[in-house]
Amino acid sequence: MPPFKRLFVANRGEIAVRIVRACERLGIESVVAVSDADRDTLAARLATASVCIGPAQAAKSYLKAEAIVAAAMGTGCEAIHPGYGFLSERAAFARLCAEAGLVFVGPSPEAIEAMGDKITALKLAERAGVPRVPGSDLIEDLAAARRVADRIGYPIMLKASAGGGGRGMRLVRSANEIGEALESAASEAKAAFGDGTLYMERFITDAHGNVLHLGERDCSTQRRHQKLIEEAPSPTIDSALRLRLCEAALRLARHVTYRSAGTVEFVYDADRREAYFLEMNTRIQVEHPVTEMVTGRDLVAEQIRIAGGEPVSFTQEDVQIDGHAIECRVNAEDPRRKFTPCPGQLEIWAPPVGDDVRVDSHCYAGYRIPPFYDSLLAKLIVRGANRAATIDRMVEALAAFEVAGVPTTIPFHLDVLRSDDFHAARVHTGWVDEMAAETPATTRVSA
Repeated sequence: MPPFKRLFVANRGEIAVRIVRACERLGIESVVAVSDADRDTLAARLATASVCIGPAQAAKSYLKAEAIVAAAMGTGCEAIHPGYGFLSERAAFARLCAEAGLVFVGPSPEAIEAMGDKITALKLAERAGVPRVPGSDLIEDLAAARRVADRIGYPIMLKASAGGGGRGMRLVRSANEIGEALESAASEAKAAFGDGTLYMERFITDAHGNVLHLGERDCSTQRRHQKLIEEAPSPTIDSALRLRLCEAALRLARHVTYRSAGTVEFVYDADRREAYFLEMNTRIQVEHPVTEMVTGRDLVAEQIRIAGGEPVSFTQEDVQIDGHAIECRVNAEDPRRKFTPCPGQLEIWAPPVGDDVRVDSHCYAGYRIPPFYDSLLAKLIVRGANRAATIDRMVEALAAFEVAGVPTTIPFHLDVLRSDDFHAARVHTGWVDEMAAETPATTRVSA
């Protein structure tokens, strides 16, 4: 018996397609929210029904909580899946769903609220016995920032308490940079999130994600704090640290009575061989497919079952890591021009196929990429028996990925996957920016 008869998908792009397909497997009807710019998307074509919720601008459509709830109720839905981004981590949206009698597919509003504010999350982590990166609570002024920086030592990272996606973050390498960095980070955070509150942490150059019950992911390949390539398991940590990370994540989840899929993020200090809590993402992640590939678990379907009141369908003892997986985010961006977004029409769209090759996408030949949203076209995920075999398989899959009409990040990914540093797992969170500064990307771009 399906947990719901009909579910509302409050998102767009590849994650909307992913949720629709999970509903199909569970025998659930799906209704997809679309803006004026997304009426002809793949998700809208695949779903049982679609409903327009407003103009192309996200602020007038995908971020309009009341309109989304009204559309869900008007189409006879019993539950709402928020995907990632947009309203997925808004406690007020989860409460609005509950007040309307709709099941929110995700954690409770209280858990979202507790972990959504970074400073609050850090305090909760400390209470749960999870180590955090040396740093501060909220920074009240420049004098306080200087005192903390002098205590923990440079370089330091300024971060927005309400932040995400790399906004409101500034790397400060010396005392003479901190004043300007503090002002610009607060201004950017205020503009992006309506909250300019900042805090500070010692800067460490290697990051890892940890998924409750299902092992860890390594997300070190980033550009300006945006993840580009993810893999599971991590090639840089040992089994003892892996166990400590999993246990710490479980303690934190229990501390906030967490339910549904979520990711606890840690930063790994390779010099000290220590990991520290960064934040918790109270939603499904863009990179969740690498976890699915090595565990054989459908996390979106599991989310929906849990929201319907069913228990998790497997135990910790059932979780076995099988092989290695890597995910590359294929974006409509020009790596030759500082990754400038390039909306336009896809003339050719021919993703690779093969054993242990997966493509999560909302694109098709003839699809016109709108300029209003993020530039993600597809997530290419491959699995192999070990990391070396997986890298080789990913290179083959990227080389076989045919796209014409817009530039993509495929050539960038090939450069990374073929580099000695990536093969030797020497990539850290600042490595991509260093590589871009030293060597321009190759020009294997179809346009």
